[in-house]
Amino acid sequence: MTFVLKSAASALALSCGVAMMSAAPAHAYTLMDMLRGDRQRTQSTIFMDQMPPGRVGSRGGVGGSLGGLDPEAPLPKVSGPRYYTYKTETLQFVDTGRFADPVVTGAVADVSGSGDASAEPAVQRRFLAQAKVRANADVAKALEAYYGDSRNPLVWVEGNQINDRAKSAMLALADASFVGLDPADYAVQTPDIDPANPDPAFRDRALTQFELDLSAKVLAFVQDTVRGRIDPNRISGYHDFQRKVVNLAPVLKLARMSPDVGAYIASRSPDSPQFQALKAELAKLRAADGGNEERIVVSLDRLLRPGDSSPEITNIVKAIGKHGSETLRTDHAATLAAYAGSIDYSPDIVSLVEEFQKERGLKADGVIGQATVRAMTGGDTNASKIDKLVVAMEQARWLPEDLGSRYVMINQPAYMVYYHNDGKEQLSMRVVVGGKNNQTYFFDDEIETVEFNPFWGVPQSIIINEMLPKLRSDPNYLDQLGYEVEVNGHAVASSSVDWYGSTNNVSVRQPPSSDNALGELKILFPNSHAIYMHDTPSKSFFKRDMRALSHGCVRLADPRAMAGAVLGTTVDDVAKQIASGQNHAVRVPQKIPVYVSYFTAWPNKNGVVEYFDDVYGRDAYVDKAFDATTKARGAQI
Repeated sequence: MTFVLKSAASALALSCGVAMMSAAPAHAYTLMDMLRGDRQRTQSTIFMDQMPPGRVGSRGGVGGSLGGLDPEAPLPKVSGPRYYTYKTETLQFVDTGRFADPVVTGAVADVSGSGDASAEPAVQRRFLAQAKVRANADVAKALEAYYGDSRNPLVWVEGNQINDRAKSAMLALADASFVGLDPADYAVQTPDIDPANPDPAFRDRALTQFELDLSAKVLAFVQDTVRGRIDPNRISGYHDFQRKVVNLAPVLKLARMSPDVGAYIASRSPDSPQFQALKAELAKLRAADGGNEERIVVSLDRLLRPGDSSPEITNIVKAIGKHGSETLRTDHAATLAAYAGSIDYSPDIVSLVEEFQKERGLKADGVIGQATVRAMTGGDTNASKIDKLVVAMEQARWLPEDLGSRYVMINQPAYMVYYHNDGKEQLSMRVVVGGKNNQTYFFDDEIETVEFNPFWGVPQSIIINEMLPKLRSDPNYLDQLGYEVEVNGHAVASSSVDWYGSTNNVSVRQPPSSDNALGELKILFPNSHAIYMHDTPSKSFFKRDMRALSHGCVRLADPRAMAGAVLGTTVDDVAKQIASGQNHAVRVPQKIPVYVSYFTAWPNKNGVVEYFDDVYGRDAYVDKAFDATTKARGAQI
């Protein structure tokens, strides 16, 4: 369906513009407050109160008054999201008081210590009611539901001892590291019971404490392995996820009925091809000489270009043979087999290198620089790769386990976007993402619309942080650029606006043109962060290996191809839409999931895990959240 964007309001759709980072306090009025229309804070947080519509400011312009603002004072800035000190989930005491079997009315102290009466389930339940266990709200609720029903038998204890089911569960929890979790989070101490000197009351108290402890840990593991150990939204304002709700209600009953409880627990981990590739890579690295696998070193003191010669050619061929994909090794098997140690950078070796560069998302020109060397030598040490894998497995849990048969994935550290259809990658291209001061968010959404010949609605962050200094020096600045300015919905000249006043009633947009910041088209997945994919006139940026250069949106190297893919049409049809010259939008036939992701380790289409630089330094914040979580969970009651 095609619809024309006629109104200024629709054309001035929110534009990407994550503002400059600052050390502003938490209460500072942020860009997102402004973009969301938050009026709970006064607009004077950034500027003075806005004037009534049409009033002439003290400097003769339309808009807000100077209001005593010193023209020489530092310009205001719109602050962007920030990173937080991670706050762990609150752990609460489980209400064990309801666990006592109501048919037992005698005091525990009245139970004879000479026999096995305390081994009876009802009496054990009375001891169960004395146990102390802390857990998060979801786990506590599941424990209270199961043990609060006196018809449910104990899961891990039979008679006077722990059962085989408990031993199997503990072994499964001890293997948590194989799925990127920390076994310390799920460790349970076995009851210390002296068989030679049995004290029924002591024994039953220890066994029932163990029963609850193990159940709490099993439930915590199941929850963690499905949704992740940490809440991403507590890491930073750049993370935006609806945390998964894990159904814990049937877990203990299923564990009790399962013929292999260890297998049941392990089966709750994600089973997607991507997660399984990360898991296999983690196991391989941990098994490789204790994590110290010998690395191939390529030492170059200058760029190596086609036609050059270097003794490092031997290591280059060896490194690609080791780190290239199976497809690459198959396609270039003859070259790899025929290489006899020549130092010449010959055409067949150049072709091998170009294919490797293309596979890794690098510029496929055959020129070998530090980025190519890093990719072909594995870049990271095994230890740092393991750290990236653990973070990636955690983050994979934040996304749907099944990404879908048709979806778009943007991986910011890779500076790449991938289009999948029918379960296969059908298109990939380079992207430019937000710079370190204008970071792209980590979230998922759905693609709804492709807009052709778009207007660019300039966000307040760019007006304030970048344009305002120029406008105060030259109020004609936007007029000269051909931008359109409105005050309270009325078109005005840039020169008529009092740029020392409030800009909240001022909107600026750039009309469609060959110089438009959004180029020929943009692909929209409406979100509160005003992020989308779009074309750009700045094509030279795609030649760079480090492409964190935008204001937060995702620029596409081949926007027509991506537009055709999501619309289910051809590039020729996209070209016709653009050739109309008219600003209009077309809805995609069916909404397509889009994952605006951040993975420093992720498998490619061949299942080979690739590693990328942590351009925003986010992995370190995830690691800190891991440490805080383990510390909180290990705190003594």
